[in-house]
Amino acid sequence: MDLHGAPHVQRYLETNGEDGYHWRNGTTILLLFTTGRRSGEQRSHALIFREHRGAHLVVASNGGSDTPPAWFLNLLADPDVEVQVRGDRFRARPRVATPEEKPAMWASMVEAWPDYDRYQATTSREIPVVVLERVTDAG
Repeated sequence: MDLHGAPHVQRYLETNGEDGYHWRNGTTILLLFTTGRRSGEQRSHALIFREHRGAHLVVASNGGSDTPPAWFLNLLADPDVEVQVRGDRFRARPRVATPEEKPAMWASMVEAWPDYDRYQATTSREIPVVVLERVTDAG
């Protein structure tokens, strides 16, 4: 099943990732929930990810467009996000990878989806790697 966009998110949610977690070329997908910076409504996005030292990495590529994806602008405006990996949904704190850590993280993401290198070559915008760190509630 080759899912995209809203149908991908819907099937993922309905099946706790049974349909939608595994995607093209061996990639894995998480769902990112942001708050629309203009609408204030919850937005959901199916994104290729890789685990990295207990966090989840995603790439704000927008297919190599000169403008970042809406989800990236939303999380910059309101960093209170949720992530779902299969049936595990949790609050996360997003941050952009630092210049020191980005090369290794970028290499990991390109291994998952080689087109990221092509996307970067087509835009003057530096495509960020976003690190999604699980928030644990104290008490």
